[in-house]
Amino acid sequence: MQGSANLNLMIKAARKAGRALVKDFREVENLQVSSKAAGDFVTRANVAAERIIREDLMDARPNYGWLAEETDPLEGKDPTRRWIVDPLDGTANFLHGLPHWSVSIALEFKSEIIAAVVFDPAKDELFVAEKGAGTFMNDKRLRVSNRNSMLDCIFATGIPQAGKRTLPATLHDLAQMMPACAGVRQWGSTALDMAYVAAGRFDGYWERELQPWEYSAGLLLVREAGGFTAPIRDGADIAERGELIAANSGVFDGLTRVLRKRPE
Repeated sequence: MQGSANLNLMIKAARKAGRALVKDFREVENLQVSSKAAGDFVTRANVAAERIIREDLMDARPNYGWLAEETDPLEGKDPTRRWIVDPLDGTANFLHGLPHWSVSIALEFKSEIIAAVVFDPAKDELFVAEKGAGTFMNDKRLRVSNRNSMLDCIFATGIPQAGKRTLPATLHDLAQMMPACAGVRQWGSTALDMAYVAAGRFDGYWERELQPWEYSAGLLLVREAGGFTAPIRDGADIAERGELIAANSGVFDGLTRVLRKRPE
């Protein structure tokens, strides 16, 4: 696709950070004998990737704001525009040598995402979208799946780790979802889960207590591919609660109804 100057800037930064992460990914596989050494190494890789992205984006657009995982937020001189960045979405996968992680960059304008890039360096898949221009992967136009029966659908979610407080709600979700669909996957990268919804690989996705840098790019990818998004709790706000549902139009209502059932 012929993207805007900002989108091309985002693509360049994502690819540059991705190349650095691929080099680090080859190294981390040699550190698995020491979990502490591997963890420290991945932390450094994460920070280094964010530095690459920040330098490229902020040097080109110094007046924009900044929100990212590893560094303090910055309110820009232009209060209407902000970069939202996750330099390594799927850190646990990266740490364990699993080739399923991504670089996620979104551009926000007046509280609305207008451009998005999710790059999977391990598979060389680049997902991009701009408001009103569609979603693409490696220049191929994407559309969400056209399945309309929940029983035919595969959904994705994130399962809380280490006693996170959303575990009971997620277990309730799974108890409701498993009898109603063809399967649920937990692959460990929010950005890629949502990119896969946009590509029709997953039919829908949900998760709670996400950070903006985890889901912002994915929201636009899904919407521009013809999918729908909403908060899990009716009347809530995705940005306020960090919870969301994303799915194709055929099963969105059914998925929403299942996930909004209260525990008895």
